Formats: sequence, structure tokens, C-alpha cells
Amino acid sequence: MEQLKTEREKMLAGELYVAADAELQALRLNAAKLTRLYNNTGEEDGDLRSQLLHQLFAKVGKNPQVTPHFYCDYGCHIYVGDNFYMNYGCVILDCNTVHIGDNVLCAPYVQIYTAYHPVDPKIRLTGKELAAPIKIGNNVWIGGGAIICPGVAIGDNTTIGAGSVVTKNIPENVVAVGNPCRVIREL
Repeated sequence: MEQLKTEREKMLAGELYVAADAELQALRLNAAKLTRLYNNTGEEDGDLRSQLLHQLFAKVGKNPQVTPHFYCDYGCHIYVGDNFYMNYGCVILDCNTVHIGDNVLCAPYVQIYTAYHPVDPKIRLTGKELAAPIKIGNNVWIGGGAIICPGVAIGDNTTIGAGSVVTKNIPENVVAVGNPCRVIREL
């Protein structure tokens, strides 16, 4: 007999899921507590910040720097490499996995969204949601106010211009800008 999936398993599989599920609510509450504690730290609290990021994220590379205020849904679906830098006011909705490579720089107010809702209003009104993973390669710079949409991959050594809305995969070694984001130059 096939075992039924939990709502979290459905969420991570990219299937319709119910966010009001008790396990998911508990995970979000834990993330809210850890981000509140993190956001209330000062510049002199480097060790505490590191401890909190290690409790919040699934994987943290060497030398992470996340400038408060920062927000996420779960935290436990975020994987960051070495020398990760995220400036003020950034948001990661990690209802699915977010893999961020080494030496990634995020300017202020970058938004990374794995979560989305069904387009069909009949399904949307059931309260079910969807999420798709995001992968950001190594040596990527994401300009201020950029939005990374669900299911997107950004290749190594790429720059995403400020204010861009990334709705489709962006290859490696390019500069991409705009809404929707498109390649304007190869490196």
C-alpha cells in the first residue's frame, strides 16, 4: 500500500499543498522566531548571528553576511554557499528549496519567491498553494529590488540588474535586466 505524502512532502515535490497544515505552521513559527531574534541583533553580535543562521538555514557556507532586516517562510529549505551576502530588506519565500552558490551578492530588497498560487480561481479558493525550487549559481550579483520567481535557475557568473523580474532561467556568464528579465550582454 502506498503511503500518503505529508503536506510538506507535497510542497517540496511541487504539488498542491495546504499551508495551514500543523507541521508547516510549526516550521513557519520557528522561522519567525529565529528571524525575529536575528533581526534584533546588532553589528557586534557576529557570533550570535552566525549561530542563528545555522539554526535557520539548511546549509550555511563560510562567511555568510545577512544584513537585518531579513525574512523567510521556513529557512530550513535555504542552502547558501561560501561568502553569501544579502543586504537590507531581503525576503526568501522558501516553500521549496532555494540553492544559492558561492560568492553570491544580493543588493537591498531582493525578493526570492518559490511560492505561488494556482491561476484557476476554483483551485485557488480551496486554499491550496504551489512552490517550485530556485537555483542561483556561483559568483552571481543580484541588483536591488530584483524579484526571482518560482522555478528559476540563474547560471554562474551572471549579473541580474536592479529592479529586474526574473521569470525564466538565465544562463551563465551574462548580464540580464528588465521586466521580464532578459539577457542584454554576454561576458
